[in-house]
Amino acid sequence: MGKRKEESISKPGSSKRQRQEYTDDHSDESNEEEISQLSADSNLSLLSTAGEVGIIESIQLKNFMCHSMLGPFQFGSNLNFVVGNNGSGKSSVLTALIVGLGGKATATNRGSSLKMFVRDGETSADISITLRNQGRDAFKPEVYGGSIIVNQHINLDGSRSYRLKSKSGALISSKKEELIGILDHFNIQVDNPVSVLTQEMSKHFLQSKNEGDKYKFFMKATQLEQMKEDYSSIMKTKENTSIQIEQGAERLQELKLLYCEKKDRYKSIGFVNDMRNHLEDLKHKMAWAVVGEMEKEIQPIKEGIRAKEGNTEKFVQKLEECQVKVNEAEEKYKAIQEKLITISEEAQALHPQCVSLKADVQAKRKAVNEAEVLYNRFTIELKRLGKDDEQLRKRIEELKSSANQVSEPEKLERQRKIARLKELLKAFHDEEIMIGQQVDQFQQAISRCKEEHTRLKREDYDVKQALDAKQKQLRELKDSKTNTLKRFGPHIPEFLEAVETAYRQGSFKHKPVGPLGAFIHPKDAELTLAIESCLKSLVQAFCCDNHSDERTLQLLMSKYYPQGFRPQIIVNKFQNKVYDVRHRAVHHPEFPSVLTALEIDHAVVANCLIDVRSIETILLIKSSRKAREVMQFNRPPKNCREAFTAEGDQVFERRYYSSDYVRPKFLSKDVEAEISHLENEIENKKAQMTASCQHLRSIENEIRQNEDHLRCHRQHQKELQIKLRTTNAEIADLENMEEHQSVDIRTLEDEAEENRGKMESVKKDMQQQSAKMEELKNILQVAEKKFEEMKEKIHQVEEIAGPIKDELNQADSEVENSKRRLQHYEDKQKEHLTCIKRHKDLLAAKERELEEKIAQARQIYPERIEVSRTVKSLDAEMNRLRERINSENDRHGNREEIVQQFHDAKERYEDANSKVKNLKKFIKLLEEIMTQRFKIYRQFLRLLSLRCKLYFDHLLRIRACSGKILFDHKNETLSITVQPREEDKGALNDVRSLSGGERSFSTVCFILSLWSITESPFRCLDEFDVYMDMVNRRIAMDMILKVADSQHHRQFILLTPQSMSSLPTSSRIRILRMQDPERGQRTLNFQKRNDNEEDQ
Repeated sequence: MGKRKEESISKPGSSKRQRQEYTDDHSDESNEEEISQLSADSNLSLLSTAGEVGIIESIQLKNFMCHSMLGPFQFGSNLNFVVGNNGSGKSSVLTALIVGLGGKATATNRGSSLKMFVRDGETSADISITLRNQGRDAFKPEVYGGSIIVNQHINLDGSRSYRLKSKSGALISSKKEELIGILDHFNIQVDNPVSVLTQEMSKHFLQSKNEGDKYKFFMKATQLEQMKEDYSSIMKTKENTSIQIEQGAERLQELKLLYCEKKDRYKSIGFVNDMRNHLEDLKHKMAWAVVGEMEKEIQPIKEGIRAKEGNTEKFVQKLEECQVKVNEAEEKYKAIQEKLITISEEAQALHPQCVSLKADVQAKRKAVNEAEVLYNRFTIELKRLGKDDEQLRKRIEELKSSANQVSEPEKLERQRKIARLKELLKAFHDEEIMIGQQVDQFQQAISRCKEEHTRLKREDYDVKQALDAKQKQLRELKDSKTNTLKRFGPHIPEFLEAVETAYRQGSFKHKPVGPLGAFIHPKDAELTLAIESCLKSLVQAFCCDNHSDERTLQLLMSKYYPQGFRPQIIVNKFQNKVYDVRHRAVHHPEFPSVLTALEIDHAVVANCLIDVRSIETILLIKSSRKAREVMQFNRPPKNCREAFTAEGDQVFERRYYSSDYVRPKFLSKDVEAEISHLENEIENKKAQMTASCQHLRSIENEIRQNEDHLRCHRQHQKELQIKLRTTNAEIADLENMEEHQSVDIRTLEDEAEENRGKMESVKKDMQQQSAKMEELKNILQVAEKKFEEMKEKIHQVEEIAGPIKDELNQADSEVENSKRRLQHYEDKQKEHLTCIKRHKDLLAAKERELEEKIAQARQIYPERIEVSRTVKSLDAEMNRLRERINSENDRHGNREEIVQQFHDAKERYEDANSKVKNLKKFIKLLEEIMTQRFKIYRQFLRLLSLRCKLYFDHLLRIRACSGKILFDHKNETLSITVQPREEDKGALNDVRSLSGGERSFSTVCFILSLWSITESPFRCLDEFDVYMDMVNRRIAMDMILKVADSQHHRQFILLTPQSMSSLPTSSRIRILRMQDPERGQRTLNFQKRNDNEEDQ
């Protein structure tokens, strides 16, 4: 409240309703008539609108003074009477108004501390006051609205807190400064006795017989007292300042003497200053010389970086060339591998036919061999019979021609020899047959071994191909340990990086998603192979939102994938949510679908697999037997089209397909297990190849041994044939030498005839066997021709595969070499970039150091100096100068101290001189301002006094009385004289000689006069009509009603114990009638006089 009071006093012209100022110095009497008319017109005739800001709309008390609950009271905007007997709470309302709006407890004259207002037995009291906030002068209407609610909480310890709320009840502020701002804005002065006049204040000032007290009341009501105190305080400050100026002038003289002394000493070392100045110049040059030398150090580093960055492009080009060569080598390798696989598949497809044809040839050759053996037997038999016939014929002839010519002993000897030779001939013949059979067996064994050799060679080739594929897969798996994307292809990370770059450059409307397998994860590791068997190539596929993105992706793929080996691209509109497929998905209580068995990271991937593969309709059943039961033995579950087993087998309702996959390749989570499994398979393949090589060598040895045996047996066969021919010749010779015997020729002729019959029979059998043998030979030739053709075909395929295999090995070497070269240049590039980064870091460090040196140089000397001398030469000269300066200091004393003392003395003197001058200017200006302000203050005091006197006189005339107020500003007294009746004009009586009623009436006139010269949105009077008789009360009431009627913009709150039943009915008059409290009652009610007295 002190701040608000100070502002209102020091700026009397700043109130909301600007007062008219008078600047003339004429006497009160010369302006009396004019101002009287002006006052009457302005205060009695002016009809204004109802108050819009600052008036009290309502007040409510809780646990305040002796009341537990009082109110809420709803006040009218113009004239309000609060009536009630003593003790009903009228004065409590007035006290709460003062305290609630920030007034001190002492201002109420009801207590010395706020804690005295808390009702006995309670811990706190609350006051709620609502102020009107409408119209153009409203305070922050956008925040508070049409009303401002001021809530004050008083604690038992005497502390209080504020809560300022808007009309809607929203808390706006809890700061007292905000309340002070509101009161200043509305010009509410609760400590001004004219605004709020309590009984005690009235007794002290108005009923007092001391004229000085009345003058003080006038000064306090018009706030002239505060203005006067402010002026006195200012004048006291002026006197203190003048004393300070006098003291400062004495101190200034002392400082001037000291300054002159230090100045003389400073001049005595002037030549040292020149050296010091030169040293300072050298320091400046040194600072910038250091900068220059550092810049020279940095320049070669920059040039080196530029040169190395120029070479970076060469590395990039070389890497691109190497990458192109790697891609070309891989494409070539894949093409040759596919070609070799195709040829191997062709050879593998021909192998069963070749085996079948070979078995057919062997069967037919066996039949021919058997037919030949039988035919040979017939031939041998025929030859034997022919020989026998020839021998019989010769014997008969010999017998006929040489009968009895040979002696008996010789004959017997020849017969014995012939018999031995025939036995030997038979042994040779049997041995020849056995050797022939063994030759056939060796030939068949050699043929079988050669076929087995061919088969093993083919198997060895297949195992080698599988081993190469496994080793390649192992390398890819090991690469995928650092980058899982490499499981989908060694070039996938680079390809995805190219897709990302193209997307950032705006080549894609939506970034393609893929490979799809990178976004799916089996929940059960045992179902991984089943899921891969189901999805097949979709694992490596990509998904695009539109066909434009698909074409762009195809173009990108052409740089990373060879033609024919590109993954599938699926065009499917991207959506952020997975399809709701619950109505068409398969639901099984025991087995999951592919959709539910997968964790899918991307909604687009899930939707793509649903659209393309219908994964929501495919079951995964680990057991093959259980899969057949679910899909084939019983009716398949609803919405289920197919199922997959843990081995990857595909099961339909009426079909079953075995899987081509042995192990998962892309989706396995345990890479280490896959690597271990592959390593085991590779070891098995290597062991298989080793065993196959051993077997091949064993078969080759067996073939060589059989061929050696075959050659030996054929040689033996030839020797036996020679022996057979020799023995037959010997037998024939012996038989030809046989003597003619005397045997019955007829018997021999019969034997010869029988022998010829046998020969005819054998010839017939030979003809039949020959025909059969020819037929079998023809069939064998056809079979052998087919077999030879098939062997030739396989041989041609194998001959083709041989060079291709060599090409594949060469292509593999080229791929490895290309990758090594690429890795070499990548390492070189990394080393190159590391070197550039190292140089750049060095450059950055040097540049930071250079910036620091430049900053240090600028601190030493702001402007750059071009220095041609070196740092070393400058440092040498600076050292020489320092030595000379030190020697001079030894002679004259410390130069820095002398300079510092000189500058300190100069600074203190100039500072003190400036302060004294400024204070003198301030005093002069203050005297001028205070002279003018005091003049205005005197004029303002005279005008307010005059207006008060005129209005007081006017009010007395209304009662047909006369009187005046006499101001003695010199002695600070105010006296009121009243002439009760017109007929007693000759006698003006002091108010002390008047009756109690007349004195109360004159007091009301005095209060109304003060109202006319003070500004406040509301006026409060407590028991204004005390000591008045009915006539005076009636006159005073009429005067108040007239004033209130003429000032609709102000609110009047009058407290009286009278009933006020004689008041006229008016919408601007509100009577708040308070009832006497009953015993034990905790709430005081009030009644309205009638409904017409309320504002509508």
